[in-house]
Amino acid sequence: MAVPPKPSRDQAEAAVRTLLAWAGDDPTREGLLDTPKRVVTAYGDWFSGYGADPSDYLKRTFEEVEGYDEMIVLRDIEFESHCEHHMAPIIGKAHVGYLPDGKVVGISKLARVVETYARRLQVQEKLTAQIAQVIQDVLQPRGVGVVVEGAHECMTTRGVHKRGVSMITSKMLGSFREDARTRAEFLQFIDVGPGR
Repeated sequence: MAVPPKPSRDQAEAAVRTLLAWAGDDPTREGLLDTPKRVVTAYGDWFSGYGADPSDYLKRTFEEVEGYDEMIVLRDIEFESHCEHHMAPIIGKAHVGYLPDGKVVGISKLARVVETYARRLQVQEKLTAQIAQVIQDVLQPRGVGVVVEGAHECMTTRGVHKRGVSMITSKMLGSFREDARTRAEFLQFIDVGPGR
């Protein structure tokens, strides 16, 4: 599917002025004069993940690990994303684990993978699957496990207005899916849920 050409910054700012007027305010009043510029700049930050390829972060690996072949887990990777249905924030944490097969990647690279996918319009299920799949495709470990916890502002600030609700999704590949002991060890390491 072809992506339509990117609008200019002026077009994006004009769209924000239209939304301000549609909401019932005057986009020419003093307090809102610079709002379109600020919103477009914020969008550039919030959606910067479209300009990066997450697989690039995983291509530099290390093989001198003294034969280390046990689970590697990075937990509590905080992220901010936006729901593709309402463009409302999703705030959460991702937990990523893998069983290396002769090579490992720097842990900051796993956090960058999470960040890149999160900085796109998302649904949490897709975000979880994307993180797991790119790690599997590039590192080719014996298994990958990803668990994502998210609070969805589209549910807390509109619609049903339910606060304190979090959504948990998981994607298990390879030994994390096939071996209950590996999966249990990963889930024990990350200890997901309230009260931990």
